[in-house]
Amino acid sequence: MPAPDELYPPAQYGWGWVVLAIGILLLLAGAAWLLIALTRPKQSITLPGEPVYSPPTASVLVQLRGEYLADVQRIEDAYRSGNISPRQANLELSRSVRAFVNEYSGLEAPVLSLDDLVARGVDPALIDAIRRHYYPSIFQRGPAIDPVYGAEAARAVVASWH
Repeated sequence: MPAPDELYPPAQYGWGWVVLAIGILLLLAGAAWLLIALTRPKQSITLPGEPVYSPPTASVLVQLRGEYLADVQRIEDAYRSGNISPRQANLELSRSVRAFVNEYSGLEAPVLSLDDLVARGVDPALIDAIRRHYYPSIFQRGPAIDPVYGAEAARAVVASWH
């Protein structure tokens, strides 16, 4: 059988298949970009060596101390008048002192445990107040420690915080 002298061109793909292949490649590239963009660590806005927190000015510090000393007095007065329980008073004193430390120094004291505060080397007056007055009253069973002593410890922290 002799072969014909004609040549046949190779089979061509239709234009629909080419568009589908390009679409799949674009979809894979978009998914890879999205995966990279969502899993990258967040970059810090501050430059290396730049302080993250700038301490408040002297006039702001005086006002801040005054506000928190008034808050401690308000909590003590509410306890003495019987409006809040000893446990609740110690809890509010702990929150108030921790909020003061946060505003004064930028230390995230409201969310740190006692062990975290000790590890960071904070002022011993704060550690002592939390360890002797607030933690036993808040977390241990039995009667709470008298909040009057907790209020005195809170005043000492607010007045002596560096």
